[in-house]
Amino acid sequence: MKKGIVFLIVFLMVISFPICGYAKGKIYLDSSWKYADYAKIKSGAAVLYRTTASEKKNKVIAVNAGHGTKGGTSVKTQCHPDGSAKVTGGTTGAGATSAVAVSSGMTFADGTAESKVTLAMAKVLKTKLLNAGYDVLMIRESDDVQLDNIARTVIANNNADCHIALHWDSTSSNKGAFFMSVPSNATYRAMEPVASHWKQHNQLGESLISGLKSAGVKIYSKGSMEMDLTQTSYSTIPSVDIELGDKASDHSGATLETLANGLLAGVNTFFGQ
Repeated sequence: MKKGIVFLIVFLMVISFPICGYAKGKIYLDSSWKYADYAKIKSGAAVLYRTTASEKKNKVIAVNAGHGTKGGTSVKTQCHPDGSAKVTGGTTGAGATSAVAVSSGMTFADGTAESKVTLAMAKVLKTKLLNAGYDVLMIRESDDVQLDNIARTVIANNNADCHIALHWDSTSSNKGAFFMSVPSNATYRAMEPVASHWKQHNQLGESLISGLKSAGVKIYSKGSMEMDLTQTSYSTIPSVDIELGDKASDHSGATLETLANGLLAGVNTFFGQ
């Protein structure tokens, strides 16, 4: 009897929250792709999901759950393709030419690792995107994926139409959401591939913040903070690191749902849907 009740509950959950998509297959880093040779941790794979929604958007959204690479903090990768130094601070300080391949992330006030929350967020967002008609490239689907920040970026470059990395900031003020915008530094903005894509990166970030705001999410300041990131330094598609709060922020299931609704609205805005 108990088994029957459990089955009924699971069945009702499935039909109440359908996922309009199916796994297409794993995607590994191809050494022939531009910038692939800059990656140091690259044995893992992303997973591509195809939507089964009746109205397809014909767009692939790369959803990158930040952190979650064992050994990532002990490996260094080149900050910029041309070998130049970082122009802003951050996890790695300004003036550095190499950075941690994948940082471990912070820990929320309640003791939860950021990597756990970004993964949960990615899974909620995946479902909403698939149901809305988007295909989804999941960069990370488990506690560990052996792909550094460059490998993640290059896989997204070659298999998606935009790249959204999910993070929470390390401050403790419940500051709200914002995106890491491309620094207004002439030298940095003249470097490829930044020169050809930085406007798209910022437009994607602005669209996501607009969507989050429409969903009632608290926004930090004007919604952006200039930051020189490995991700945007190697991105050839619209790409953004979105900080969805900080270590003092609520990260309950209900909050993740709200955040996902806002991010979906932002994706729709960016692609004119």
